[in-house]
Amino acid sequence: MKRLASIGTALVVLCLWGPARADQLPTSADAKSLGFSAAGLARIAPWYQARFDAFPPSEGLVPGAVVAIAKGGQLAYLQAIGFQDRAKTVPMKMNSIFWIASMTKPVTSVAAMILVDDGKLELDAPVARYLPEIGKMPVGTFDPATGQAGLTLQKRPMTVRDLLRHTSGVIAPELDFAFPERGLADATTESALRAIHMIYDWKVVYRREKTLADFVSSLADLPLVHQPGEVHEYGWSSDVLARVVEVASGQPLDQFMQTRIFAPLHMVDTGFFVPKEKLDRLVDSPMPERPPIWDVTTPARLFSGAGGLVSTAPDYLRFCQMVLNGGELDGVRVLTAQAVKQMTTNALPADVRIFGGNEVGARAGTTFGLGFGIRTSPIASWIPGAPGSFGWAGSWGTYFWVDPAEQLIGVEMIQATPGSKARAALASSGINHLTYGALAAAAPSAEAPPAVPAMTSAEALADYVGTYDFAGTVSSRDRQGVADGKNGWLGIEAFVAMEQDGLRINRPDPGSPATKAGVATGDLVTELDGASLKGLALADVLSRLRGPANTTLKIKIVHRGQDGASDLTLVRAARRANTVQLQVRVVQDRLVAEAVGMWPILAFEKSKAVPLVAASNSEFSVADDGHTRIAFVRDPVGKVSGLVLDPGPWELKAAMIAAGPK
Repeated sequence: MKRLASIGTALVVLCLWGPARADQLPTSADAKSLGFSAAGLARIAPWYQARFDAFPPSEGLVPGAVVAIAKGGQLAYLQAIGFQDRAKTVPMKMNSIFWIASMTKPVTSVAAMILVDDGKLELDAPVARYLPEIGKMPVGTFDPATGQAGLTLQKRPMTVRDLLRHTSGVIAPELDFAFPERGLADATTESALRAIHMIYDWKVVYRREKTLADFVSSLADLPLVHQPGEVHEYGWSSDVLARVVEVASGQPLDQFMQTRIFAPLHMVDTGFFVPKEKLDRLVDSPMPERPPIWDVTTPARLFSGAGGLVSTAPDYLRFCQMVLNGGELDGVRVLTAQAVKQMTTNALPADVRIFGGNEVGARAGTTFGLGFGIRTSPIASWIPGAPGSFGWAGSWGTYFWVDPAEQLIGVEMIQATPGSKARAALASSGINHLTYGALAAAAPSAEAPPAVPAMTSAEALADYVGTYDFAGTVSSRDRQGVADGKNGWLGIEAFVAMEQDGLRINRPDPGSPATKAGVATGDLVTELDGASLKGLALADVLSRLRGPANTTLKIKIVHRGQDGASDLTLVRAARRANTVQLQVRVVQDRLVAEAVGMWPILAFEKSKAVPLVAASNSEFSVADDGHTRIAFVRDPVGKVSGLVLDPGPWELKAAMIAAGPK
């Protein structure tokens, strides 16, 4: 396919007629037929290109990406952007090959569930049935009161289900370990757990020239960090599961995946290394050299079920489509519908504690199934999408999600160093916001009554001038962050953890109402408005933190390192103007609108004043392919107080937060 010379004029919807290639979904003739705005999809490539231009390869970024979006089983968007090498000499290709890291985990989970369907594996069977060498792993203990560490027996055996949902007690030392993410009560406890991680780092055999059998055997004399079933902590559970797949199937993991997943799904470029004849399509490492364990240019002996695969956007899209279809694609069934339902339904009991990371838990609005993270709360979630959407990401920036409500799949392939500014800029859920923001509203009914002649004097137009806030919502299919109308901001909501006696504050936002009132990292909140938090779930406490802007919240707090409690009063601030906002103003006696927040919304984007065509005194339309309509809303005294985009079943509401231009 011809490389597009200019991103600004890129054709972003591939109008490919005729039969699809073996490694590509059927392609829609146009975006509109799938419910997308072509103009909305056209924003995606420039968004990535702007970030590639802002961060040179020296910042730990390969300046290229491949983005794929499917809806209703058809390919709506497939675009290669930038270059696949740091030197910017090799253009990115649609089928460029990426190391997908932890996007391997869902594939390993599917492999295990295939064996469950086959009757060769039982979800609630002890792992020791398949791997007897690790059946008697002790559990590490630590008493903060005495500072004593020790070992105890497992209360119940680790099960296959524990491996799938990361409640096995097995951890991974190479993952980031930081006090602010765990909400631990004190630095001594933190140090004790760090010591266990170091033991894993020293003693576990996890090298590319070894095998999964070697890896599992090296775990036998090590302690579990948690009792099985009690704590969700992301880690090496998927590698233990990979070895279970080998034992239960009687095949090496690579062979099993090839015969039962990759070949049936026509995933022609997915595997544990890149053959010589395909190396010209391998995307560079974002660092000068690949870590030895992930040197995918040579065959491996360790088939890492946690992070060993390479793949392409078209290949992984087919994998996702199979799951979205309930286990089948192109007439080939890989999984039963029952297995898919189990994988994409919450698998974490209410009393399970969640350690590490920010992808799973009430504060992120997500939970975990059998291999997938699952969006549960539009209010708390950091990304748009219907509740029940599921997906996962890889450490170098590969990412996917599946939205069953919209029959929508998105795949993002990038390679950026974890922890770098470039990685953070690309991992800001941009692809989610841009995709949902490109969904078009339904066309007005052909039977609609004719428009009322507009009576829009200069004085009348001035009433509508102002800034309108949609919170985090970019799409008529989503109500992100606004379901309860409590949009005040304290600055402690994102990084908190629930403990027995209260809410541990892990990383308050600088300059927030909380930090101005004296809240700091490590503090423990024990009461909210006089009510004790003891024994409450995190989701309940987060709900109590929410409230309208400019309202007060009284807290009782124990500052880190102190014994006594203090009383503080916090005032919820208006949400910062960095989400989704629309500014309306008058230019040459005409009303225009422009997005001024972080994300575009429907026909509106930054630095582009879109003319509004009057249909009546309070209703306007936009000449765009998304049929965008605006109806202004007045309060009981007749003052303009908000607006509605696309009035009807998929309407989006915004409140006026400032009258007149900024």
